[in-house]
Amino acid sequence: MTLKWISSLSLGLALAAGPALAQPQGVTANQITLGTIQDLSGPLAAYGKQTRNGLQMYFDELNARGGINNRQVRLIVEDSAYDPRKALLGAQKLVNSDRIFMMVGHIGTAQNMAAMPVQFERNVANFMPVTAAREMYMPPTPLKMAFAASYYDQVRTMLPDIIRDKNAQRVCVVYQDDEFGLEVMRGGEAALGLVSKTFVERATYKRGATEFSSQVARLKAANCDLVLMGTIIRETVGVLAEARKVGLDATFVGTSAAYTHLIPALGGPVANGFYAMMTTAHPYPDDPDARIREWAVRYKAKFGEDPTVFSAYGWQIADSFTQAAMKAGQALTVEGFIRAVETNPPPQTPFETRPCAISPQMRLCNNDARLSQVQNGRWVVTRPWVTGAMPTQ
Repeated sequence: MTLKWISSLSLGLALAAGPALAQPQGVTANQITLGTIQDLSGPLAAYGKQTRNGLQMYFDELNARGGINNRQVRLIVEDSAYDPRKALLGAQKLVNSDRIFMMVGHIGTAQNMAAMPVQFERNVANFMPVTAAREMYMPPTPLKMAFAASYYDQVRTMLPDIIRDKNAQRVCVVYQDDEFGLEVMRGGEAALGLVSKTFVERATYKRGATEFSSQVARLKAANCDLVLMGTIIRETVGVLAEARKVGLDATFVGTSAAYTHLIPALGGPVANGFYAMMTTAHPYPDDPDARIREWAVRYKAKFGEDPTVFSAYGWQIADSFTQAAMKAGQALTVEGFIRAVETNPPPQTPFETRPCAISPQMRLCNNDARLSQVQNGRWVVTRPWVTGAMPTQ
């Protein structure tokens, strides 16, 4: 055996062993670096800031208790302004420059779809994004881990009963002309197929629109008696206000994207009667659960405002990450974290949610949702949990 051959063999073994022994990016002896992309300056800024606050509050309190296996958690936040191009740039910075271990709670459907290829190329998982699009868990891949019942299944499972209860004969849809809105519309198509109906009118708007008179005029001309809404904050309020103005008397139904305190807060009386599907209840400061009331007090002391359901989303996501990372142990790797998620369903938080379990075949932890309605300026649950299909491919 020659010295040259021995040297080559040693180099080959070192290269082969290197990736297995190397520390994953974003993890050092005393720190775990995470990234999140939120809308902090665009049409979903209220959602993005609240999600960021929920994440940051949890990790600040966690770090004060010693962190995760003696590592502090550093959260780096990028602003997408709800623009997929800015989300892509934010992901490139977080993954390649900041070298994050994982992306957590990234908000927005189109924004996640723009960012995920950048992440996955560097083995950076997408953990519990704040969007209910099916693309967040389909097709199944280890680097996708989602928590929100899909818009498609929210609508597909709940809309048929609403149509029957309201005896709706002329069902219409208004939706944002992008990946988010299309998911809602397609869920509506599937639901209508179950009751042998089709949409009698479809109206779309561009992301960021602020004026909806032409869309509502089309709905009124079609004599719609139930309108499915693929809308978010100001679009929901804008459509409801315009409908009241022109005398369109219909039942309006949205998804969890429109389940926010801002609908009754901004809409006032026009929001009363609006339905939205939801997965986590809004944490009112006078909630019957003392744990939520105490959490709301801490949140307001830190941020100077009451928490919202998106604050709760951020908290839940941070808690789920922490539980899995703790179980993965001191030698934290992406693969070890994924194994921990698959064998250790996140615990129940104070917020009323459903059991969560992720498997190699199903990257969505649950697909359950409920229906709530704005009544006298406050969200009230009107239907119990409904379980959607759990697709495996």
